Amino acid sequence: MSLGASLFLIAVGAILHFAVTADLAGIDIQVVGTILMIVGVLGFAISLFFYFQARDRGAPPPL
Repeated sequence: MSLGASLFLIAVGAILHFAVTADLAGIDIQVVGTILMIVGVLGFAISLFFYFQARDRGAPPPL
């Protein structure tokens, strides 16, 4: 998951959790929003981890 996709999930989750007041039979939209925000934050953290891992793998300095 990329950084952009993670931020998108966080934004959609926040909108569903805080701004949407519609009711659907059998689905709690606020819980879906919370789940999307959690998945987005986890994806963001994992993406940052891999980004910094790849950044540290430079060529070794010449001797």
